[in-house]
Amino acid sequence: MRNVAIVGIGQTPVGELWEKSLRHLGHEAIVAAMQDAGIETADALYVGNMLSGELAGQEHLATLIADFVGLRGIEAAKIEAACASGAAALRVGVMAVASGQADVVIVAGVEKMTDTPIDETTAGLALAADQEYEVAEGATFVALNAMLMQRYMHEYDVSHRDFAPFPINAHANARNNPFAMFRTPITVDKYEKATVIAPPINILDSSPVCDGAAAVVLVPLERAREFGHHKRLVRIAASVTATDTLAVHDRRDPLFLEAAYLSSRRAYAQAGLGPEDIDLFELHDAFSIMSVLALEACGFAPRGRGVELGQSGAITLGGRIPITTMGGLKARGHPVGATGIYQVVEAVQQLRGEAGANQLPHAHVAMTQNIGGSGATIVTHILVGED
Repeated sequence: MRNVAIVGIGQTPVGELWEKSLRHLGHEAIVAAMQDAGIETADALYVGNMLSGELAGQEHLATLIADFVGLRGIEAAKIEAACASGAAALRVGVMAVASGQADVVIVAGVEKMTDTPIDETTAGLALAADQEYEVAEGATFVALNAMLMQRYMHEYDVSHRDFAPFPINAHANARNNPFAMFRTPITVDKYEKATVIAPPINILDSSPVCDGAAAVVLVPLERAREFGHHKRLVRIAASVTATDTLAVHDRRDPLFLEAAYLSSRRAYAQAGLGPEDIDLFELHDAFSIMSVLALEACGFAPRGRGVELGQSGAITLGGRIPITTMGGLKARGHPVGATGIYQVVEAVQQLRGEAGANQLPHAHVAMTQNIGGSGATIVTHILVGED
């Protein structure tokens, strides 16, 4: 198996992009990534997307975008794994290059969520849950995460206010990200007074409905110097997917993200690294509770102590384990099928030294983690910067 490098990145701003269709968003991100890599064509295109059929009435999406970008004739496929679709597509791209089946692969994530009424978008997102035993009972993803947060507060005797550092940190970091949807800082007071949408979750605990696209270009590591003109290479040291039950109530312990534990442990083993070696973690903060559960499952905090990483400042740009360094899902935005690729693009920016005012001084190893559903599919990647 060959080592795989990322030699090109591209992204669109995240927001309510009513004037742009799925094909236009995909085109914008892919062309930017191709220009960054210095390529004019590729062997394959894999597109992460969850809701194109449900919300836009458009399946056969990857072929549509390949044609629109000017890549007619290449292999193209849409990859779906709920909100983890972007990282799942990257996993397919990594396997294609590592196995020698392709030499140049483009992986994109794209999603349009704002053109439909919010009840239709919410119903579309609910497709990632257990239809018979969760959705039929009226359990939306906000409700499921609210129950997890309520139980966590009960089990570990923490308050809702203890979660405030997570969205506050995300908004502080998004301030310097020109692609982020929400670039205004928030305070503890604003957090506590925010509108409650499913007790105890309020609107500042939740990532927004939005549109966006991001893309990366993959090549074999041994050929990486042929592409782009970057001083630092970014190698994919680990790419792992793990799963859990779709329904939260079927899990052995609802407060433990088993798939995050499995995928992160396998990724650490694949990369020959441990939690102590990770310089930044782009986690899946769709809801504040998910940040805490992911940090615990991935070995950055003991169970019940994840909130303390926020309270101590360990998750900030100057902390021990910086998270959501460009705003995360909460403030950059969460266009679901594209999110996993946005995370990787931002990790590459850090490893290349291209993160601007948010640049970490010693960013050598980054981990990204993309979650599908309420923890049913979790994809973890570890990226290493090499001079």
